[in-house]
Amino acid sequence: MPITAVLCVRNEAAFLLDWLAWHCSVGVTDFVVVSNECDDGTDTMLDRLEAMGWLTHIRNAPPYGKGGIQFSGLKLAGKTEAVHRADWLLALDIDEFVNVHVGDRTVPALIEALPEATAITLTWRNFGNAGVVAYEDAPVPLQFTYTGPRPMLWPWRAAMFKTLYRNDRTYRNLGVHRPRNPVESRLPDARWFDGEGRALPPDMASGRIFSDYRQPQHGLVQLNHYPLGAMHSFVLKADRGRAVHSTDRLGLDYWVERNLNTEEDRSALPLWDRAAPIRADFAKDPILSELHNQAVAWRKARFEHLLTLDTYRDLFGRLIMTPPSQPLPEPVARQLALKAQSVAKDEAETS
Repeated sequence: MPITAVLCVRNEAAFLLDWLAWHCSVGVTDFVVVSNECDDGTDTMLDRLEAMGWLTHIRNAPPYGKGGIQFSGLKLAGKTEAVHRADWLLALDIDEFVNVHVGDRTVPALIEALPEATAITLTWRNFGNAGVVAYEDAPVPLQFTYTGPRPMLWPWRAAMFKTLYRNDRTYRNLGVHRPRNPVESRLPDARWFDGEGRALPPDMASGRIFSDYRQPQHGLVQLNHYPLGAMHSFVLKADRGRAVHSTDRLGLDYWVERNLNTEEDRSALPLWDRAAPIRADFAKDPILSELHNQAVAWRKARFEHLLTLDTYRDLFGRLIMTPPSQPLPEPVARQLALKAQSVAKDEAETS
């Protein structure tokens, strides 16, 4: 069963081999990776991986068009053979790791568990920083195991998802969170299910990008999301910029909404045992190994350079000063969620 993951990256070579080993180990068969103006050797590493037969690499050069960097990259990926021949497609980011809880804990096992599904929402479980300051060259899922409660009513962004979907031509285009540009005549045959195994209403086939945050979402699968990482890494992330909202600067607002560490979740750790041999095979290639070591050195040097700039020195200081976030009291969270729903409804009625 061909299952293709699409990834867009910039200056993330130090994380790439771990991410690729992980998703190979959970049953993804093909990868299309789009790089964008890299300074740390990510594009060179991807060239090597392509030459070794691991993936398809595309360089995404400006100008990017009105859709921005990531959407232009996804458009390029959509033209590749690996996307066209896939039975199932999934667009991911480098800080997202698929964590299946059913069967042998692979993506094919998830698909088998939901035989009627043409699309499955993989809802985020956001992992906080938990006080980790320095970047370390180690698999991200092993370093960060603390997260917020579930279900969590606020912020609603905690319930955003990515979509694993059947490549049956119902949708013309890849999307960041869900496939885009549906063929209207095919939508009645679309069957969307959530990560708990519940059938979703028909309007979900052309609807929202977040799950019902009032209900459990992770019984069959969760998407482990590590949006912060170490404080050093977050400073580099702010320097890199956002892929979709490229004009928005990352700051404490982004950090505070995601730095919840009230529960420990170690469910992903056993999956690394399966990924580790693949990662070890990558390390046996002297070219890949050297490129990885250079990327690690680049991250450390880049952080030291950023500390010479007021903006990033201030950001790092504020990260150190800011305590871990706490979930909102339920009455306040419910009030904000209800208000957000009412505003969204009013906007829909007047649009």
